[in-house]
This record gives sequence, structure tokens and C-alpha cells, in this order.
Amino acid sequence: MVSWDTRSLDLHTKPYDSALGTLALVKLFGQDPQLSQLGPESLSVFGNYLEYVQVEAGRQVIGQDEQGDFLLIVLDGTVAVERVQPWGAKARLGESRAGDVLGEMSLLDAGARFSACTTLTTAKFAVLGAAALDRMMQHEPRLAAALLAWLARRLSLRLRQVSARLSALLTRE
Repeated sequence: MVSWDTRSLDLHTKPYDSALGTLALVKLFGQDPQLSQLGPESLSVFGNYLEYVQVEAGRQVIGQDEQGDFLLIVLDGTVAVERVQPWGAKARLGESRAGDVLGEMSLLDAGARFSACTTLTTAKFAVLGAAALDRMMQHEPRLAAALLAWLARRLSLRLRQVSARLSALLTRE
């Protein structure tokens, strides 16, 4: 299991001002159809459960196949999402930017990461670990429920997209 504390030390992250991080989070999530319904005050409370960091370019913030228990919210910068195929070829699956979330499945199940995420530019992140999510569930259950419902919707959408791609591939044969 690779915790954020371990990864943060390996990356030599720099702390990012929590007030500025929370402002960025409220601005980004205030544009989301589901999370905006919480309002700026609740989003600010959510921001208090996060750790804010800055990471230099060229650093792997999430490693493929490692087990983890945290997610990253990109506040600023660009992150490559890549997967090394079984035959050794590296495939770029996409790039993440401000407002994107990385590692949400492992936050929920502590399972192996599907892909590696590497900063292409200096990036700022808000980090939510499993322990902080547990604290939120105890102290702010409404907020935690809204966050978990939002994550479930994101994962459901992603699963539907993958299913559609798989179906298209299977019908071509």
C-alpha cells in the first residue's frame, strides 16, 4: 500500500497554501452540476479535509498497479495518464487538467491503480486520503454522502463509456 504520506515524501512535494487551495477547489467544483448544489460554504468545509500540495513537472504522482488509498484533485497544471501494456508499450490514455480527479477507485477500495499519472507541468493538487474521508463520514455525513454520490456518478459514467467502447469493438468482428 502506497499512502499519500509515503508518496509525498518520495515526490518532495511542497505545501500549497490551504486557503488558496480551498478557493481553487470551490471555484472548480462550483462549476460541477452536482457539487455546485452544495454551495460554497459546504465546499469550503470539504476543503478542510484536504491536503494541498505543489508537485514539479516530470513526477509520477500515481504508479500503475500500486495499491493506494488516496485521490488527487488537479487544481492547476497538466498530468499525463498512461498505462504500460503487457508487451511493454506505453499508451497515453489522456491528460488531466484543473478540476479532474485521479485515483478515486483506489480511494474507495484500496485496490491496484490502473494507470500511472505523471505531471507534465508543475501542478497543484488537493489530496483526499481514506482516513480523511472516514473523518468526514463521522463529522460531516451529509457532505461525505454528497461526495460519495458524486464519485459514484463519475465511476458509473466511466463504466458506461468503457462498455460502449467494448461493445463497438466486439460488433466490428
